[in-house]
Amino acid sequence: MGSCFSSRIKAAESPLHHGVNLSSKMSPVSVPRSEGEILQASNLKSFNFNDLRTATRNFRPDSVLGEGGFGCVFKGWIDENTFTASKPGTGMVIAVKRLNQEGFQGHHEWLAEINYLGQLDHPNLVKLVGYCLEDDHRLLVYEFMPKGSLENHLFRRNSYFQPLSWNLRMKVALGAAKGLEFLHSDEVKVIYRDFKTSNILLDSNYNAKLSDFGLAKDGPTGDKSHVSTRVMGTHGYAAPEYVATGHLTARSDVYSFGVVLLEMLTGKRAVDKNRPSREHNLVDWAKPYLTSKRKFFQIMDARIEGQYTPEAALKAAYLAVQCLSTEPKVRPKMTAVVKALEQLQDSGGDKGVHQNAAVHSSRPNSRYAPKKNPDGPQPSASPLSTYI
Repeated sequence: MGSCFSSRIKAAESPLHHGVNLSSKMSPVSVPRSEGEILQASNLKSFNFNDLRTATRNFRPDSVLGEGGFGCVFKGWIDENTFTASKPGTGMVIAVKRLNQEGFQGHHEWLAEINYLGQLDHPNLVKLVGYCLEDDHRLLVYEFMPKGSLENHLFRRNSYFQPLSWNLRMKVALGAAKGLEFLHSDEVKVIYRDFKTSNILLDSNYNAKLSDFGLAKDGPTGDKSHVSTRVMGTHGYAAPEYVATGHLTARSDVYSFGVVLLEMLTGKRAVDKNRPSREHNLVDWAKPYLTSKRKFFQIMDARIEGQYTPEAALKAAYLAVQCLSTEPKVRPKMTAVVKALEQLQDSGGDKGVHQNAAVHSSRPNSRYAPKKNPDGPQPSASPLSTYI
């Protein structure tokens, strides 16, 4: 299994861990339930361990899709009708997360995923097919997402992952925003708590789906304004007030969305110690640029030059600034974020590119010079798309 160990930092080392179709017949997600009740209430297939071991070819290293906070994810195949293991390349492709046997916390997150994804159904949430609970084995079976994670397409510099175009980045941003909007809705009231590029998965058409609900929490109820909880999440994405107080709200997710949107605009990671010291934290470094129309284009991802209008880029930057406000109440709700992104797409953010290019045709290095293949990257040839 190689390097498939927990990527989240232990609590003793850091306060942060690293790393609408809701049926009216279902029990509310917020109702506390026992493990047995959660497993019985979910609309999920219960797999046996041997079937999943066979489906993944005995969890072979070359079947690894990626690794997350509490386990590795393997590619496998099952029969579409019987859900039993099938030969590689036949039947339905699945992604199997095998949790490391590290005690209660891993089991808690395994159960949380079943609790939420076993009840919630939305086009922008990854589908959980089933689970396995057998002896000390804890596994989760998901639909397979062919294009892997947003993280790969933004930050991996190799031939397998071509940089996403402006249009595809805005499409992914809108899809991910719709997933959060659904979770925050009055019918669901769930705080995702771990919104980041590695948890945004892409299907064959680059439709975004949120994955990994191990840290999700029920939102506040009644007259409560927040949920008090141990601080968990991922460095660089967690809202500052949550890190400072442990007070969790839906606006905490909005902040995380702002970080991801900023990553999509700049092509830079939220935290990167390989950059100069003043640039280690993307938000801290980029904020002065975001509020300046003159300086902002200096930090835009050079790989998408010529694919957007200045107006569209500035609108996206303004949305990121709003989401990243240090005052939680000033941040927009996800419904407003979705509306802004829809308007951005409707306005045709890529229109006028060729007109701009014509104006600057005598300057081949112009920011708005047209690029080859503006509609998106070539399909990935890599068999190892990171799943979480």
